[in-house]
Amino acid sequence: MRKDDFADVVIMGGGLAGLTLSLQLKKRMPELNITVIERRSHPVPHAAHKVGESSVEIGAHYFDKILGLKEHLDVTKIKKFGFRFFFSDGRRDIDGVTELGASKVLPTPSYQLDRGIFENELATLAVKKGIQFYDNAVIRSFTLAEKGSKHTVKFESSGQTLSLQSTWLCDASGRAGLIKRKLDLAQSNEHDANAIWFRMANRININDWSTNEAWLDRCMPRNRWLSTNHLVGEGYWAWLIPLSSGSHSVGVVADAKLHPINQMDSFEKAMVWLQKHQPQLYDELDAQRDKLQDFAFFKRFSYGCKKVFSGTDRWALTGEAGLFLDPFYSPGSDFIAISNTYITELIEIDRRGCATSLTAEIYEQIYFSLYQNMLTLYTDQYKIFGDPEVLPVKVIWDYAYYWGVMCQLFFQNKLIDISCMARMKNKLAAIQNINAEMQLFLRAWNLVSVKRNLPHMLDQASLPWFAELNKELRDELTDAQFSERIDKQLLQLNELAAEIVITVQRDYPQLDASALISHIKPEVYSRVRYAKTQYLFPMAA
Repeated sequence: MRKDDFADVVIMGGGLAGLTLSLQLKKRMPELNITVIERRSHPVPHAAHKVGESSVEIGAHYFDKILGLKEHLDVTKIKKFGFRFFFSDGRRDIDGVTELGASKVLPTPSYQLDRGIFENELATLAVKKGIQFYDNAVIRSFTLAEKGSKHTVKFESSGQTLSLQSTWLCDASGRAGLIKRKLDLAQSNEHDANAIWFRMANRININDWSTNEAWLDRCMPRNRWLSTNHLVGEGYWAWLIPLSSGSHSVGVVADAKLHPINQMDSFEKAMVWLQKHQPQLYDELDAQRDKLQDFAFFKRFSYGCKKVFSGTDRWALTGEAGLFLDPFYSPGSDFIAISNTYITELIEIDRRGCATSLTAEIYEQIYFSLYQNMLTLYTDQYKIFGDPEVLPVKVIWDYAYYWGVMCQLFFQNKLIDISCMARMKNKLAAIQNINAEMQLFLRAWNLVSVKRNLPHMLDQASLPWFAELNKELRDELTDAQFSERIDKQLLQLNELAAEIVITVQRDYPQLDASALISHIKPEVYSRVRYAKTQYLFPMAA
């Protein structure tokens, strides 16, 4: 073993989380000596066994604006045509079911990512920036520093046994969770779901599933295949994601109680399952079984973590080494962006010679709060996915919360502004409370809904307020304007909640909405205008 080398920061794991962290740190502090230790050999296969190919607005903003990868994304990645949902369980008529999506591309971009290609490019860029990158490297042991000392990592690479000391140690090792295991930080949650996914070496164009010109013309241009397409049914959703390599990603995520993993934990089993639940997708795949590139599955993929940042001991967890929610709404790269931003801020504060222990605790509290708030969108919600009445309303609500609150906090760089977050505490608590009650109301509605599956498109782009929410993500706000924006979003959520309750109770008067109504401002509830939700309730129009 050669004499210990030293780095300011060692990152264990060179996947998406670790490489983006290294680039963010280097961009902020060019003088930093950073080493990334990655288990896989590079370049990795283009069709990497990774969930997280569909980025959404926070992740896309992080890659684009914070890391400066806009040109690369625009040239080499597919711009996404938003989310799209088809209530097609057991059906072979994609044009005869309810479709939820936008008829045109909304202003703020997001991307479909080949994870293998993207991570290869990030590694190449990291090396160009002067970051030490060890691939095909196996970490044999590591010692966490006690106060004032250095961390030590011992690993093997290219036939050598190496030892490296560092001031900061960051764990981006994914589900291996190296620091989590050492410190017993694993924490389960109540969301019990499983996933399978695979890639096909051919494009799957959902437009080819129908010759109905009126249906095809609902989207202009006719590029449904560029969306993250969701084929939904009770207890599950299947995704179709196009990749710039020409491959197509296919996956199924399901409530473990309703669709056990042993029904689909191989390609052959998955095909039998798809033949029953999504026969048009089965037909497409059955004709090209020889194009299968890979197959993987995860049991109970959602989990939390007891601790992710230690300012005192100078270690941090990011990405799946810390926590993971669910692939639905694609929050993985969002939470990488948020955790990496917190870690970068903590390391910069430490470099200035300032104490980070209290700041780390506050950042961790905010991070866990975001995780818990988002977890309510998934826990016990999978039964809703087969409901053409309830799920479209849930998606609109969830996006009003995401674009109107989560994205605003990140885009305006407020998550690291402790004084701002303190000032916003009561407003954010009100938003959290109304969101939690809405999720409970949606579940209750689903239990009585008759689930009318009408052959029409619910066009998100036809809602001016919804399109404006997306457009506003590009705004650069002063502190005063940001405060006004949050006030506006809280009011908007109140208005949306009032419209949903009143309209739903007209069809289902037996529903008790008193808990949700208690979080709606009375003056809002008394002057509902139905401007936000009318298109979601064609049966009531």
